Amino acid sequence: MRKRLVIVFLVPLAAVLLLLGGAYGWTASRGVQQSFYTQQVGDIGTFVTSARQALLSGSAEVLDGELRRYHELYGTRVIVVDRSGRPWSPQQGDAPVLDDATANKVQLALSGRRSDLPEPVLLPWQFAEQSLVEPIFDQGDVIGAVVMSASVEAPRAEIVRQWILLGIVSVIAIGIGLLVVLGLARWVLKPVHRVDEAMEAIERGDMEARIADDTGPPELHRMILLFNRMAEEIERVVSRQQEFALNASHELRNPLSALLLRVESLATGLDRGWDGEVEATREEGRRMTRILDTLLSFARGADPAPLRDPIDLAALAERRVAAWRDAAAAKGVALVLHVDGPVRSRTDETIAESALDAVIDNAVKFSPAGTAIEVTAARAEAGCELSVRDHGPGIPEEDLARATDRHWRSDRTRAIPGTGLGLAIATDLLATVDAGVRVEAADGGGLHVVLVLPAAEVR
Repeated sequence: MRKRLVIVFLVPLAAVLLLLGGAYGWTASRGVQQSFYTQQVGDIGTFVTSARQALLSGSAEVLDGELRRYHELYGTRVIVVDRSGRPWSPQQGDAPVLDDATANKVQLALSGRRSDLPEPVLLPWQFAEQSLVEPIFDQGDVIGAVVMSASVEAPRAEIVRQWILLGIVSVIAIGIGLLVVLGLARWVLKPVHRVDEAMEAIERGDMEARIADDTGPPELHRMILLFNRMAEEIERVVSRQQEFALNASHELRNPLSALLLRVESLATGLDRGWDGEVEATREEGRRMTRILDTLLSFARGADPAPLRDPIDLAALAERRVAAWRDAAAAKGVALVLHVDGPVRSRTDETIAESALDAVIDNAVKFSPAGTAIEVTAARAEAGCELSVRDHGPGIPEEDLARATDRHWRSDRTRAIPGTGLGLAIATDLLATVDAGVRVEAADGGGLHVVLVLPAAEVR
């Protein structure tokens, strides 16, 4: 944004400087040239008077002396030609041959017409040496002409000096403008930077980050005030959520521990035939304990990094299918597992289990009695996949992209109790381990949900 502000302010400033500087440069160049030609015209007029007297008297000594001293003093060569166009005095016999442009001016002057002054030019290198020619009249007749060829080095140097001065002033003006614009941009953008810093601090977990009300221009104070109010509301909501998570996880641990103790107590009175069921119940209890521990860590703000250990997704799917088989059977739904050898993935086991549970729960909830739910663990090009395919009402093609949104329910399943959180929870969980969820319409009806997880490196 600072760059855009600098451009917005400096471009008009540069345009104004270019316009004013060009006008000043043209005026200064024109003024120097006009002053130069005015002096030339005055001097040549003086020599025309002296040359008339010399031509009429036939004596060139006095005129030659004046021309010699003038040349030594100003470096300007002055030649007096007679009516034939040749140098008049013998002392001017060594005068250089006139160029074509000057010769044409001499012929024009000998015909009784004065030559026009050169047009002013803008650039210094365009200011070239040009001769002035003035006719000499005697009672209306032309008796000769005065040719003046002055060096333009001095006026050209003056024009260059004016342009250099103009350039220096322009650079200084742009530099001052740049400093002013940068200071103004820094002052205007200071609250925006403070908001950005405060948002980063809140993202890092510093919920007490606030912005001083006196930062930046008064027009942005309302934005700062609204941001501080929003930060306070976010802090309050997050604090309440953490308190709820802490209370809920703490309160759940006590009945869970009591339940596990009762399981152990009941196990002592059962025969060996119940060992499998008892061990499955113990495993579910330990899994619930791990989930509650993770919930407590998140609630305390510890934000533990998910584990990335190699796990066998085939064995994981087998355990979860076994855990859900009774619940599915109660609804008249069969759970079918398809695995083809070990499927190794480097991910967090608890997250993978919870995500698969959420998807299976969805499938069981929406599958009609007499159908089957197929759970598959397999390798794929993108990594490893855990897929769940049901034969329920499914989701229309145009709504598949919204299936993982929180609390979204398809029109086909609104009559079935639910919160619309299953696929959203699975998506959020897998996002923490660089995994994802793909929802597809299954051939023959139903829904096909695929959990895509990273594969473990094979050594």
